[in-house]
Amino acid sequence: MPGRTINSAIWLLVVGNALALVSDALIKWQGAEVPIFQFIFVRTLCAMAILLPLMSMIDRQRLFAGWRMHLVRAHISLMGIACMVVALGTLPLATANALFYAAPILVMVIAVVFFNEKLTPLSLFAVISGFIGILVILRPVAFSWSSLSAIGVACSLAINIVLIRKLPGGQSMVHTLQLTHLLMLPAAFLLMMWENEPFDWTILFTAFGSAFFILCYNFTVLMAYRWVAANEVTSAEYTGLLWALLGGWVFFDEAPDLWFIIGSSMIVVPLLLIGLKERKRAKLPVRQGSVTP
Repeated sequence: MPGRTINSAIWLLVVGNALALVSDALIKWQGAEVPIFQFIFVRTLCAMAILLPLMSMIDRQRLFAGWRMHLVRAHISLMGIACMVVALGTLPLATANALFYAAPILVMVIAVVFFNEKLTPLSLFAVISGFIGILVILRPVAFSWSSLSAIGVACSLAINIVLIRKLPGGQSMVHTLQLTHLLMLPAAFLLMMWENEPFDWTILFTAFGSAFFILCYNFTVLMAYRWVAANEVTSAEYTGLLWALLGGWVFFDEAPDLWFIIGSSMIVVPLLLIGLKERKRAKLPVRQGSVTP
C-alpha cells in the first residue's frame, strides 16, 4: 500500500522509541521515593482506560483464551515495571536504557537453554560481548540494587518476549495488552495494600503519561512490523539509546562517561550486525530448486 515503505517503517520505530523515552523520563522525573506498587496499580488502570475505545478489537468469544500464559506474563511484567521504577529513579537515563538493551541477548540465551535453539557464531559473539558490556558499564564497584533492577527489567522483557510464542494465535495486540493488564491488577492492588503508603496524587499524572506513551510505542512497533519484514527495520529500535542519551543530557544534565560508551557499544553493535546480516540475507534472491537458509 502507498506509504508503507521501509523508510516509513524505520521512521515509525524512531518516533516510537522517542515516545518510549518520554515514558521513561516521566518515571525518572517522579523520583525514587514514589510508592512503587501504588504507581504500578494506577498505571495499570490508566492503560486499561486508554485501551477502552479499542474494545471492538477484542475477541469476546475467546476473551480469556490462553489466560494461564497471560497470567504468567502479567506477573513477570509487574515485577519488571517495579524494577524499572527503581532503575530509572536512581540510575542515569542512558545507563538504565543501555542495560535494558540486554534483553535481546537474554532472549538468545533463553532460547538456547529452554528451546534447544542453536546460536550462530555472530549470535554467540553478541551474547559474550553483551555480558562483558554490562560489566563494563556497571564495573564491580558500581554494582547496586539500582543496577541489578535494570538487569531485572531486561530479564522480564526477555522472558515475556520468549513467552509470546506460547500465546494463542489470532489474538489482537489490544486483546493481549488489555488481558495482561487485567490479570496484573489483583496482584498490583494487593502489593499496594501491603506497601501501605499514603496516596500520592502526583502519581496520576506520571502514571497516565507513562501508560499513554508506552502504548503509543507498542502501536508504532506493531504498525512498523506489519508494514515490512522485521529483519529489515529492527536495527532502528536501537535509536532508543540515542534518545536516552539526548534526554538524559537535556532534561537531567547527565553526561555519559567513557565506560558507558564502550559498554553500550559492546551491547548494541553486535545486535546491529545481526540485524544487518538478516536484512542482507532477506534480500538474497532465491534460486529455483534451492531453499534460502
